[in-house]
Amino acid sequence: MRVSKITPHLKRLAKKHEVIKKQFFNLPIKDKKFFCPTFDDPLEEDKYEVTKGLIHKYTGRVLVLLTMTCAAYCRFCTRQRRVGDIMRGIIDHKDIDAMIAYVKAHPDVKEVIFSGGDPLMVPKNLIYALKEFSKLKQIKIIRIGTRMPVSDPEHIQIKELARTIKKIKQPVYILIHFEHPSEITPQTKKVINKFQKMGCPILSQTVFLRGINDDYNVLYELFNKLLEIGVGPYYIYRCDPVKGAEHFICDFEKEVEIMTELWKNLSGLACPSYVIDAPQGSGKIPVPLNFWTGKRNKYKDFIGKKHAVI
Repeated sequence: MRVSKITPHLKRLAKKHEVIKKQFFNLPIKDKKFFCPTFDDPLEEDKYEVTKGLIHKYTGRVLVLLTMTCAAYCRFCTRQRRVGDIMRGIIDHKDIDAMIAYVKAHPDVKEVIFSGGDPLMVPKNLIYALKEFSKLKQIKIIRIGTRMPVSDPEHIQIKELARTIKKIKQPVYILIHFEHPSEITPQTKKVINKFQKMGCPILSQTVFLRGINDDYNVLYELFNKLLEIGVGPYYIYRCDPVKGAEHFICDFEKEVEIMTELWKNLSGLACPSYVIDAPQGSGKIPVPLNFWTGKRNKYKDFIGKKHAVI
């Protein structure tokens, strides 16, 4: 994925906000200072693709890539090697049926996560997959990951999706990708409200991006505004070390400092988990903040008014 794909909604936002332009437009890289080596497939998802579009990497859950198309292409996408690839990205009902067969053969799988690309770009596939996966008694939780409410909120097909979700017994969580407060537009809030009326809990995911949100005040505003519209900040990731996104990767110590200050001042409901989705398939690792100074093996309970960590 090296070409730009921009929606009219984002074009309008980009005229007002440079941070939107940086995320979606193919701009020259000015800052050549990079903080780590990068990979084509840093999370080794391709290694765990058990059938077309189905990734079984973590215990108890599977990732379903329903399409490799998005409304707009984020320049820091961890799936740059695949997104926009028509040959690899077309998923049909036969592919979904093969996924169902695999999951049936693995009864330990309890959760399914629909992603892509963006699953809201293929509403017919998403509705079919929702219906079929929800029939499996072993499936207890369903997630839908999307950025379309931010990138193209006016073109989300909601009516049939709403009817389908309302018939599903399992909880359906919507995870929306937000990077900056400027993305919380009236159009986006309207879509979120519709999801909420379906009974879907709404969570957010964010990625630390250099020059966009590696700033205490920006993230403080973002997480508070999300909470105010009923979206729970869930994860904030260190930017994946993917080739083509090197200029977005922040200084690690700066990230830790920002998150430490946010945890001091944000409501607990507004504090996302800060994690590194470690390269080479190691999984999500919580990052310790600057609160502990002692060694864990010498820890003693806080006693009386001393509150001492020894």
